[in-house]
Amino acid sequence: MKVRLNVFPKKKSPEEIKIIKFVINKFGYRPKDISLFKIALTHKSYSNDKEHLESNERLEFLGDSIIDAIVANLLFEKFPEEDEGYLTKLKSKIVSRNSLSDIGNNLDIGKHIFYKKGRSINMATLEGNAFEALIGAIYLDSNYDTARKCLLNHVFRNFVDLNKTISEEIDFKSKLFIFSQKNKLELNFEIVSEEHNGKQIVYEALVILNNREWGKGKGTSKKKAEQMASKETLVLMGELQN
Repeated sequence: MKVRLNVFPKKKSPEEIKIIKFVINKFGYRPKDISLFKIALTHKSYSNDKEHLESNERLEFLGDSIIDAIVANLLFEKFPEEDEGYLTKLKSKIVSRNSLSDIGNNLDIGKHIFYKKGRSINMATLEGNAFEALIGAIYLDSNYDTARKCLLNHVFRNFVDLNKTISEEIDFKSKLFIFSQKNKLELNFEIVSEEHNGKQIVYEALVILNNREWGKGKGTSKKKAEQMASKETLVLMGELQN
């Protein structure tokens, strides 16, 4: 004789339902273990006042590493010809404290964070840290591939202009071209030297505006050298801070 057990799932509290809807809406992910996401949204100022309540610091640490790995892999695939220095600089821009705080703000994470109100707390920092913790929670609740898809296909696609971030950081040549057009200047580039150091060739480029020499720059390709020469020219003109 078979015995049928009536197993009813535990009813979710209004607080838990709110968190689930938030994570689905912003990250495209339905939480399985809701406790992970409660922790991800709990600041230490709140957990310190509650017995047996964990803060999001450990999940923040984990999420930071997960985001770092996902962005590193994204840039590795997107820029196959660029060197380690270039990729490191670009990754640092994307995963900086300011960038992560901006993402947290765009996601409206602040509306869901548990923290002790009435204290002098930097909300931008709380939002950035909670964003990292939520990625850590998604990773633990599923796997790396799911966390990667949530970050790239939902967060970055809907709340971050990644292409703009990249172009603002690196495309000095395009900026100089736009500046030259706007000011009706004739822009030319000249490769003035090629140095062989045994393993690779280092090129030196020169920017010429209206037949006048401006910035110089070196790189392991003509393109990189022209980028660096453009950057120096923009700095000399006061259009860019060094």
